[in-house]
Parts: sequence; structure tokens; C-alpha cells
Amino acid sequence: MRRFVFRISMCLLAGLGPTGAALAQDWTVPERGTMTRSALMDALRPHVEWELGAPIEFVVGELRVSGNLGFAAVAAQRPGGAPIDIRQTPGFARGTLDPDVMDGTSIQALYRKSGETWVAVHHAIGATDVWFSWDPLCEEYRPVISDYCF
Repeated sequence: MRRFVFRISMCLLAGLGPTGAALAQDWTVPERGTMTRSALMDALRPHVEWELGAPIEFVVGELRVSGNLGFAAVAAQRPGGAPIDIRQTPGFARGTLDPDVMDGTSIQALYRKSGETWVAVHHAIGATDVWFSWDPLCEEYRPVISDYCF
């Protein structure tokens, strides 16, 4: 059931509805194997491993870059595709993750490139809302999230 909910969430986040498809894109998708894609995942990894424990790998649902800004919608899993039991994570032990009120290991992140380094400036694990559509974030990150902003 969680995988079904995740897939539905990723489709909604991807803006596959009529309004999302109709909007012009000012961003590009870093392809698998590129340095940019690796740098974006590496920038997010320590934040996610802090909460979910290491090692993790990401399943990329959406990845966007425009200039020095980036956006990711991913899911975390153990290497080889094993699911992560939230109740067995450091975040659960610390009380910062509660599987009863989160959307599994779905993750969204907003990035900024500082010099040659990508930084995951904002992120959320298991968010059940589109937290990044908040006006101040839309103002700053509009080039990569315009279809989520009003």
C-alpha cells in the first residue's frame, strides 16, 4: 500500500496533471551518471542518513536544475532496494520521525549551488504536504518549482 501511495504522490508532485504539463520549463534534468546528479544526491545524503541511518540509496522521481538552484523528489531505500523500517532508524530513536504521520521515506529537497558545491538548503523526509510551495520558498526557488507555486 505504501508503494502505491508513494507512486501516486510522486505523480502528483511531478505535476503530471493538466496544469503541470502546460507550464513552461526553465529547468533541466541532470541525467543518470552525470557529475551534477551525483553532486545533488551527495549533498542530500548526510541529512537523510542522519535520520534514516546508513547506507541509503535514492530512487529519483524528479530532479531539476536551473542555474544555481535545484529541486529533488526522491525516495530512500537500502542498497539493493530493501525498504527502510522507520521504527528502526536513528530518527525514530531520537523522536524526530514518526511513521504514523509521515509518507514513508519520500524526500523533497531544495538546493543552492555555492561555488562548485551543491548544498541541500531545505529538505523534508516523509512530508504529507507540499511544504516547498510556501511563498518565500517559491520566490527564491521559482525557476525549479514554478508548477507548485501560485
